[in-house]
Amino acid sequence: MNIVETAVNHGSFNTLVTAVKAAELVDTLSGKGPFTVFAPLDDAFAALPEGTVETLVKPENKEKLQGILTYHVIVGKVMSSDLTDGMKAKTVNGEEVTIHLKDGKVLVNGAEVVLADVETDNGVVHAINKVIMPS
Repeated sequence: MNIVETAVNHGSFNTLVTAVKAAELVDTLSGKGPFTVFAPLDDAFAALPEGTVETLVKPENKEKLQGILTYHVIVGKVMSSDLTDGMKAKTVNGEEVTIHLKDGKVLVNGAEVVLADVETDNGVVHAINKVIMPS
């Protein structure tokens, strides 16, 4: 299964899947890759201010939503064992995220990786507990 199929089947990424569809990124994330996706869980989206997700998935906000979602994607397959403290990784949207290793946890711009190394046919998914926002 590819990244999108894996997210659909997992059951904890329903909001992410809805957002990926609204941003018209299904074909991209189903493509050859490989990609590394820091995938926010449904609870991460639910923690955003009320109305944020509903606003972002509107057609007029597609470009902004694409920028946010591609900020969660790195080209290449990066397993948790490849991550180092202070590592910077360029995302598909062009900005960097910073990885920190602290007390046995992996943090991506402050979001904790709660499930690592879910391998897919076209990359790897790491579930995170917050939606990270580009600057």
